Amino acid sequence: MSPGLLKFLERWLINTLAVLVAVEVLPGVGCEKPRDLFAASLLLGILNAFLKPILMLIALPLVISTLGLFVIVINAALLLLTSSLVPSFRVDGFWWAVAGAVIISLVSLAVNHLTGGNRSNLEMRWRRAPGRPRSDQRPPDAGGGPVIDV
Repeated sequence: MSPGLLKFLERWLINTLAVLVAVEVLPGVGCEKPRDLFAASLLLGILNAFLKPILMLIALPLVISTLGLFVIVINAALLLLTSSLVPSFRVDGFWWAVAGAVIISLVSLAVNHLTGGNRSNLEMRWRRAPGRPRSDQRPPDAGGGPVIDV
């Protein structure tokens, strides 16, 4: 199998797992058959790949003014669109779509981070304050006693 196909299958399975968690956790999001769950996650992935960038560009002023929170509304709208296109996948309203979008995003982020498939720019690093020596590197004149600054 080609690496591109494997990456696609990995992302699809992660997306399916995230949608499954949303279906199991939220009573306002449901799916009747496992086959339709796979279809809904595939369609959601396709919409995220092709339609979401266009919506982000159109809504860029709102995304900036809300400090990125409007992205949740865009994700909820795509989830509602998915529910209208896949017959047995249902979302009972806008607020259930918002909750589902948040859960799907968080589960996808966590699983992508755990599997190493993290494509986001999220990175955590520990840094020292500038000019502050590490605890194992003290200046040579530091006697290790208390310091009183006047």
